[in-house]
Amino acid sequence: MRTFNRTMPRADFNYQVLVAPMEVSAPAMNDTRGFFGLVMNKTMPYGVLRDAEGHLYAPVRALMAPTGTPNPTTFFYQSTRLGEDTLVMDRPRMAAQAQTALPVQTLEGDTVVWRSPDTDAGNTWRVTASAERFTWTEDGLFEISGKLLGVGMQWYLPGVDWGTFYTAQIYEVSGVCDGHQVKGVISLDQAYLAEGGAIHYKKDLIVNNGMHVIWWNFATVYEDGTFDVGSFCVGHEMLGYAIFQNEKGEIRTTTKIEGVSHHPDGDYFCDTARIILDDSEEWEFLPDPKGRMVSFLGGFPITAQQEGRWRRVGDTRVPSHWLGWGETDRRNGTSRNVRGSDIA
Repeated sequence: MRTFNRTMPRADFNYQVLVAPMEVSAPAMNDTRGFFGLVMNKTMPYGVLRDAEGHLYAPVRALMAPTGTPNPTTFFYQSTRLGEDTLVMDRPRMAAQAQTALPVQTLEGDTVVWRSPDTDAGNTWRVTASAERFTWTEDGLFEISGKLLGVGMQWYLPGVDWGTFYTAQIYEVSGVCDGHQVKGVISLDQAYLAEGGAIHYKKDLIVNNGMHVIWWNFATVYEDGTFDVGSFCVGHEMLGYAIFQNEKGEIRTTTKIEGVSHHPDGDYFCDTARIILDDSEEWEFLPDPKGRMVSFLGGFPITAQQEGRWRRVGDTRVPSHWLGWGETDRRNGTSRNVRGSDIA
């Protein structure tokens, strides 16, 4: 049973989250209606691809909804092939692609299609998604496709004036990027916010109030064909949720989650993080040595994004390909209700 240390104003539920599995369907993805008094902000494909040499490629594109308000993201592309020891923005490659403000969106049978308008300058792009398949082509840069892992995930956070409804589904993919054979994982997310809100930017109930400590979508496909897929957040007050699933069709959710992250002195990126579900199940973050996204620092998003892998403590399965792109924020804190500070 939850214990409250204070009373809340009317319509304030102290950052309690609803979380559940979600059926994935093209008509639902294509529908731009709102929910819970919130409007659709945008669709966000993003993920990490790896080649045989161990290089990482991390794209993200903003597919704005007609009701959406933009944040500073149009198309980001990071790579470890630029002579650095970690992921950095490949700005010439980014600039060559169409910087689409509002995509053309159509429902074609059982598939949603987003693409660049014919009037956009730069290389064309096209994203498709269904209940089974996903494709993403950035002409001149990469072409990937793959299948859905598990089912969709959804969570809802009410607020007095703002709120967040968020959905995600995860696909394992393969293809060619920058001339190299790659495989990896893509998360396709859709965010709903208060009118005029923009995810990670404006009227974002979690980010704008500095509430989250650890926040991730992740998936790992193992060499034996098994997989783990999940989404979770640990924050202050009663903010927290987790939804985990596997290849057996087992889907588990909880809002009883705690966690802790650690940042070396003078570093925005964590060197370790752990979460505990229902007081008993522990998972750990294994940062990729090349996974720090240093180009974001001092810009947008305002949090330190990094790639790695999440595993249950003691799991010895061998991973094949995975996604562990998420964030901690040392300024917000290191665990629930333990506030942090910026680097001096």
